Amino acid sequence: MAGKNNPRSNSRMTIFLFLLAFSLLLFLFSLSPLRTPSPTQHFHVSDAETSFLASLDHFLLAHAQTSLKDDDTAPRDEPQNDDMTKKLDDAVFHSEMDRLLSDPYYPVSLPLRVYVYDMPPKFTHDLLWLFKNTYRDTSNLTSNGSPVHRLIEQHSIDYWLWADLIAPQSERLLTSVVRVHRQEEADLFYIPFFTTISFFLMEKQQCKALYREALKWITDQPAWKRSGGRDHILPVHHPWSFKSVRRYVKNAIWLLPDMDSTGNWYKPGQVYLEKDLILPYVPNVDLCDAKCLSETNPKRSTLLFFRGRLKRNAGGKIRSKLGAELSGVDGVVIEEGTAGDGGKEAAQRGMRKSLFCLSPAGDTPSSARLFDAIVSGCIPVIISDELELPFEGILDYRKVCLHLYHIAVFISSIDAVKPGWLLKYLKGIRPAHIKAMQQNLVKYSRHFLYSSPAQPLGPEDLVWKMMAGKVVNIKLHTRRSQRVVEGSRSQCTCECRSGNITNTASIIS
Repeated sequence: MAGKNNPRSNSRMTIFLFLLAFSLLLFLFSLSPLRTPSPTQHFHVSDAETSFLASLDHFLLAHAQTSLKDDDTAPRDEPQNDDMTKKLDDAVFHSEMDRLLSDPYYPVSLPLRVYVYDMPPKFTHDLLWLFKNTYRDTSNLTSNGSPVHRLIEQHSIDYWLWADLIAPQSERLLTSVVRVHRQEEADLFYIPFFTTISFFLMEKQQCKALYREALKWITDQPAWKRSGGRDHILPVHHPWSFKSVRRYVKNAIWLLPDMDSTGNWYKPGQVYLEKDLILPYVPNVDLCDAKCLSETNPKRSTLLFFRGRLKRNAGGKIRSKLGAELSGVDGVVIEEGTAGDGGKEAAQRGMRKSLFCLSPAGDTPSSARLFDAIVSGCIPVIISDELELPFEGILDYRKVCLHLYHIAVFISSIDAVKPGWLLKYLKGIRPAHIKAMQQNLVKYSRHFLYSSPAQPLGPEDLVWKMMAGKVVNIKLHTRRSQRVVEGSRSQCTCECRSGNITNTASIIS
């Protein structure tokens, strides 16, 4: 009958609506972007190579033919005349206008487009081979007795970044950066010159000559002339790297271990946070993951551990004061030592037996010790008032995610040297807070482990996420420098930051 409901018809309609709703949900899910791993998830490095030596061996084997090519036959970037600079500038204009009209997020969108210079092998592969072929020469020491090869490993950020950038795209995991092969398409330009290897492993005059050659090669490039170097990335992670000529490249983005406002390493106005980028040292010790932490925690009987040089210059003079204050105190281990024979094993053993690891200023405000402590699950006690930390625009070292617990303890130098103050402070931190900080160290170690292939949210990835925040300002100053009349208000600086004075953070509550 017309007014009577048909049960079969209603059943079919219900099934139809259910299938329609289910299909719609599947469609919407397919459109949603893939979720990136949460920083609170544990990081597993079983598939990634974090050893510099092992990664370098694999890299050199894979690129053996590249380093054996004759310079004259290999296609390389070669300096051009001023006409090429103008042609590049025109091409960049058209490329940027196309991106402006087609990409609603330009110029702050990811991935960043990076052009990697194809420099002659004497600036790249030859220096890597020099490191490899002389690695066993342990008699080659710095003035403080540390093997230079171990020191080079600590500052090998130039290798890790370059190896990832030039790897085949099919082997890369990062989505924050892509290598482009046309200069007009680039947001930034990467200079793959190994400034630290050349400084430590070449004779002084030979090194200076190579620096001058590299300087001329770089500054003759049309892209450099166009921007004055503002969009060029220069890895100078050791404070002595490129030191004899770097005043000529002060506009470039320097990859640094810290800023050092004392003037001992960098001249005033050469480095500042708005222009440059702080990168973590490469850790000297092995990662202590969640399993390692659970196994070592019952054995962490030392309250505070330090191993290193106690006599340092400049801001590092606080080390000797701390050594005098803490030496011989129950629960505290203070060892004089370097990264030489047995140094890595001794440091790793000591850190894995300790709750807190002392990280005072040295010749520079930072040191590899901080990152050794982080990956060892040993809570860093940072006593370095001038310290700048890597990726602080992304990472909060004082508070982690939704848990109001630090991954480090910050102590002012004034408080640290007060008799008995430091140990009383550390002993007052509740066990629950210590456990939370240790767990956070495990989660955040991923941000300081360079690896091959480079991992999402690893240091290589965070470099490009930080760089993305600089691109608009770089374009502004590049265009402004091309427009402003010479001799007028041509000097424009962003160095307006206040002094970095670290205060003691209160976590005893």
